[in-house]
Amino acid sequence: MMKLLTYLLALTGTYFALGEPAVVIPLDKQYVPVQRDGKIVSYKTAYFGRIFVGAPEPQNFTVVFDTGSGHFFLPSMGCESESCRRHKRYDFLASGSAKPIDHTGQEVTADVGERDQVAISFGTGEVSGDFVEEIFCLTKHTGGFKDVPLDCTKVRVIAATQMTEEPFNSFEFDGVIGLGLASLAVDPAFSVFEQLAKSSKFLPQFGYFLSDRDDVPSEVSFGGHDERRLASDLQWSPVHKPELGFWQVKVLSVTVGGQKLPLCEDGCAAIADTGTSLLGAPRQAAQQLHRLLARKAPEASSDLDCRDFEGPDIVFELEGGVTLVIGAREYSRAAPMQVLRAGLPTQVVCRASLLPVDKSPALGSKAFILGEPMLRKYYTVYDWQRKQVGFALSKQPQPEENPATHRVYGAPQDPFSPSAVHV
Repeated sequence: MMKLLTYLLALTGTYFALGEPAVVIPLDKQYVPVQRDGKIVSYKTAYFGRIFVGAPEPQNFTVVFDTGSGHFFLPSMGCESESCRRHKRYDFLASGSAKPIDHTGQEVTADVGERDQVAISFGTGEVSGDFVEEIFCLTKHTGGFKDVPLDCTKVRVIAATQMTEEPFNSFEFDGVIGLGLASLAVDPAFSVFEQLAKSSKFLPQFGYFLSDRDDVPSEVSFGGHDERRLASDLQWSPVHKPELGFWQVKVLSVTVGGQKLPLCEDGCAAIADTGTSLLGAPRQAAQQLHRLLARKAPEASSDLDCRDFEGPDIVFELEGGVTLVIGAREYSRAAPMQVLRAGLPTQVVCRASLLPVDKSPALGSKAFILGEPMLRKYYTVYDWQRKQVGFALSKQPQPEENPATHRVYGAPQDPFSPSAVHV
């Protein structure tokens, strides 16, 4: 097992793994309310950390580290929409290392009339922009350098000239770094981790830890994983169809409360996705899953938090002998639902929060998305060279063990109000 050893440089967040440096980046967290009929029924969450672009004086940005996408984009000074202006924008002219390029990577003049552009989707939104070759670093390096530092690389960046209002107006992060496999990008030169992994001294792994409390930061580690965050041994599952670019594993079976899901009797797939807030399920199985995971509360209670109310486990059996167990704490909506029946007592019901996943050429028709509910319970490691995903139970530190080095935006102040349905 490759280990991230415990030599810490506290000011930079730098560790040394197997004699070579790895970087641990603390992540800020943001809650964005989801409303229905004027009431907040749930929250979307986003986690993002700071990176650096350009030389000799780097520009810093906050980015989501997204295993479900393949490109690196930032809003640029050429974007004047509110969705760009509310974020820190990349200034091409302020960088001494920036090089304008076309889609093939050939240098062009910055003032050329017609620049090659690309449009990419991110969640419910879209970004379009110019191509730039830049120096990217995981930690801050000032001044010129003859040799590119180990945690830096040249990479092709999409400098956004347009960003849709939804979702970028709602979030605090500036951009996104896609950590999907290189085949998910239009060219491997756009893949940040593919370029970092080209160094023979850079351990081609990254690890992802989600904290289950707001006063302890979540983290992403590069160049190795963090043994301090493991409560069990890592178990590895090979990437299924790596040519698709996703950190996708083969699902041998899914059971809910001991009942097998017929859809997966001949196999399903599951994607480990750090950019998704919910547990995603194939649309044709979503209704059955909702029924199996719904449970009646014993008494009407307006302040019940359904995450603390017992429910059946979802058990994923993966290729490689890996078993993942997702419990009610992870998959439940916090707010209960009140079922109002004429002449009968009000019934309180706890439900799952699931994201229906539609059939697509890339995902097929039987794909689950293992988003935040799985990531809160399991530390995940992404092995770029061996094309495998490691899973271990997360070891959650206490605040005094890991002093806060992050910010939390929009944390809920009041308990959820139960929604009501009349039958």
